[in-house]
Amino acid sequence: MSHIRKSIVSARERLAEGREKAKQQHLNGTPGVQVGNYLADIVDGILLEIFEQALYQAEPTGRLTLSSYVALVPHGGYGRRDLAPYSDVDLMLLRHRSAPEDQLNDLARRIVCDLSDVGFDAGFSVRTPFEACRLPVSEPKILSSQAESRFLGGSVRLYARFMHRFRRQTRRRAAVVVPEMLESREAERKQYGETVFLLEPNIKRSRGGLRDIQLLRWLGFARFGESDLSKLWRMGVLPEEDYQGLRAALEFLLRLRNEMHFHAGKANDVLYRGEQVRIADAWHYESTPNLLPVEAFMRDYFGHTRRVRDIVKHFAASATLDSWTRLAFEPLFSHRRDGHFRVSHSRIGLSRRGLQLVHGNLEEILRLMDLANHTDSMIEHRTWQAIRNDMMTRDDWEVTPGAAARFMAILTRLPRLGNLLRRLHEVGVLGKLVEGFEHARCLLQFNTYHKYTVDEHCIRSVERATEFAEREDTLGDIYRGLEQRNILHLALLIHDVGKGFSEDHCEVGARMALETCRLLGLSKRDTGVVHFLVKNHLLLSHLAFRRDTSDESVIVQFASQVGSPELLKMLFVMTAADFAAVGPDVLNPWKVEVLTGVFQRAMDHLSGGRTSQADLAVAQRREELRRRVAGKDAQWYRDQVDALPSAYLFDVDSNRILETLQELHELPREKASAQGHYLPEQHVTEYSIAAYDGIVPGIFHRLAGALTSRGLTILSAQIHTLSDALILDRFVVEDHDYASGPPQSRLDEVCATLVRALEQPSDQPPPQRRIWRSSVRQDVQPLVTMPTRVVIDNSTSAEFTIVDIFTHDRPNLLYAITRTLYELGTSVCTAKIGTYLDQVVDVFYIVDRGGSRITDENRLEEIQGRLAQAIEELEVQASTP
Repeated sequence: MSHIRKSIVSARERLAEGREKAKQQHLNGTPGVQVGNYLADIVDGILLEIFEQALYQAEPTGRLTLSSYVALVPHGGYGRRDLAPYSDVDLMLLRHRSAPEDQLNDLARRIVCDLSDVGFDAGFSVRTPFEACRLPVSEPKILSSQAESRFLGGSVRLYARFMHRFRRQTRRRAAVVVPEMLESREAERKQYGETVFLLEPNIKRSRGGLRDIQLLRWLGFARFGESDLSKLWRMGVLPEEDYQGLRAALEFLLRLRNEMHFHAGKANDVLYRGEQVRIADAWHYESTPNLLPVEAFMRDYFGHTRRVRDIVKHFAASATLDSWTRLAFEPLFSHRRDGHFRVSHSRIGLSRRGLQLVHGNLEEILRLMDLANHTDSMIEHRTWQAIRNDMMTRDDWEVTPGAAARFMAILTRLPRLGNLLRRLHEVGVLGKLVEGFEHARCLLQFNTYHKYTVDEHCIRSVERATEFAEREDTLGDIYRGLEQRNILHLALLIHDVGKGFSEDHCEVGARMALETCRLLGLSKRDTGVVHFLVKNHLLLSHLAFRRDTSDESVIVQFASQVGSPELLKMLFVMTAADFAAVGPDVLNPWKVEVLTGVFQRAMDHLSGGRTSQADLAVAQRREELRRRVAGKDAQWYRDQVDALPSAYLFDVDSNRILETLQELHELPREKASAQGHYLPEQHVTEYSIAAYDGIVPGIFHRLAGALTSRGLTILSAQIHTLSDALILDRFVVEDHDYASGPPQSRLDEVCATLVRALEQPSDQPPPQRRIWRSSVRQDVQPLVTMPTRVVIDNSTSAEFTIVDIFTHDRPNLLYAITRTLYELGTSVCTAKIGTYLDQVVDVFYIVDRGGSRITDENRLEEIQGRLAQAIEELEVQASTP
């Protein structure tokens, strides 16, 4: 046994040395494929030694006999020999059905123990050839792994018989096997990223990654009996252009995976933002006037994965059994349309003459794409490649009136419009019709707010807008009622293509909008609409989530800037679609409610009413409350009702207001009171805290700290001063611990924390809870592209000084900001808190202790400087061990 243990120690050392040598090869620029092969060679040597020793231990006198009954078979990635530094090792011990059971079990046990002792993360199975061939029928993952098998040790004859049988049976069952493989891969894509353009992709499992290249190999094995890319190319089933594209992508992705594994010292396939920055620097990507190094690196990544996606999609279509049946019977079941379109039950293509006709003809290409989308048909690979090559090699494309008209007609479509736009983009058409769209291809938005590349985000915004047609709310009603949805869709398609330049993307995009409208021959009126929407696509969101919309003058100014009801409707839908296209759950019910409220109030002004519906509702609510308070101390209640701000009266129902007032009436001056209410339609919780003004200095920053210490995300805050020196603070928060709404025990717990913060105050920052859950990333790192900025706005409001803070999230940030504002002698009256993973935009409406707007320049500079200093000190604390 001591001999065995020495061999295990030796194997560990060889594995560590092999990985270190492989790392040096990688750092010296050795191609990823070669590094993987070298690692596979190292592992092969160790496993063969383990196998030989296990055979000897299992049957010292009959080793040669036992070895003729078994074969050691690597499969999966290890079988392919593109082994990553810390990937698992999949092995199958193939056994003859007559192998002696006791010795076989002993052999398998020894191999498994030794693999574990050496430090391998191994998948190990023992099967007869019959079992190995039978299992994959219902298990596509096992089948795909076994398709990448090779012989390592034992009986070559046993392995050869197995592979011959496995290959034959798999091809025979291709009609069943291929759809199962595709379905299994599709499920994996949905889990790890259904689009190529996910900004933090899993390089193995997201669409266009290594798994898709492997899928093509598996399909090749199932349909044609070969998984090797070069053999599939030589067989003529993989076009040379696709073969070369796959080789380039495979090398890029393998090198990238090696880099990530070596740096982490463990398996890691998720390309997080911090890794993107590090790798771009390590690989010596250089910045340009318009691109950061990391953006250039990720553009290369997306270029490769997009190419893989397209190649695999067409290969998968050709690998299905019905595609080959169709080739034989297509003349019987297909028909010609308009002379040169060849249409079958699931495919559409062009005849030879048709290919000549669409050469350089955008209108005909658009007609083909539109027809394919309308019939939900796939475009034949030969036709697709011909059009794409034409697009990539010609620069003299003319946007004829016919082509422009057809494109604008396409933009009116609702079913599958997003898919059609993606097809047009994949083949290169959108870049000819929409100024700047080719620039936006694979362009990374390097912030933690956006989830997709610029081009994918723009297409998704159109897609999300079309889905509003199914909504049963104001947003759905407005979208369905738009007269020119194609104009809105065009503006959405353009709205972010101005990114990637040093100038404000809204200004760049507005110029691109004018050029696009000129290309498409739009009228002066329609051009003006598109130009306004693109230039001002952030106007409504910034107003709704960064300004105090209870100030009616702000709404009036906004309505005046928009100018017309139809334009306001389009801007409303555009803003919602922009949010929805950022990522899952970004357009939440609370945001819809806030946007809808601002839209309706602005629409009241644009519709000619002197008094808005919101104002009427508030006046009616106030009058109702005045009638309902009676009896003893009725005047106290009426004074409080008169002091209640319009926003509170508009948002809260009468019964809740009366309950709150009754509680305030009985509140001792040294005590505080808190209430929590979950608002299910908005998926948020509102906490109201009441106290007398003198209970403790710095009420707001203490309450903000108390809420964040309980793991709550503050969305907005309102500070109301009532009659008799009463303060009523309202916070709208998200409680991520309770997706279906917090239970009463949670509401009580938070309310107790809020009361304690005022009745038992502390000068120490509240402890910030660490939240461990799948929806919260623990490794988010601040991005170097957004320095801290403190901006003072004294022009928007006549009553308040507005402080906008742009920075990175970190523990106790909100507490530090609000405490600094208190120490500066200011009072916070309204706050809008926006946090997107690590990126923060916090807005505070402040006055001095006398209740006046702050206008002294020296005072404003002091506020700016002290806030920036407080945030910088937090950064230093966070970086100090």
